[in-house]
Amino acid sequence: MGVRHAREYADILKELTEAVAEIENSYTFFEMETEEWEALHEDDRHEVMEALADDVFFGLGENPEIEVAGGVITYNSKHHIIEVSQSDQVTRIVRLI
Repeated sequence: MGVRHAREYADILKELTEAVAEIENSYTFFEMETEEWEALHEDDRHEVMEALADDVFFGLGENPEIEVAGGVITYNSKHHIIEVSQSDQVTRIVRLI
């Protein structure tokens, strides 16, 4: 199926990276421990979050809802958006067109 988008993938990835980074303990998606995360340099943390955003983007093509730590990322194909939620509140919307 895939996530349909008309915007540049690099722009979507940038926004989605910022959004997943705001999810508390999102690094646990990769089974990292807090100590491992805290030991990473800021650039390395960004790379981990970018990899997470990339994995989630392509995963949403198979499953329109993915849990990441205490958050949920949802692909809404009807409205061409990806919603990032925490504590039952949408915290970020990434537009795909």
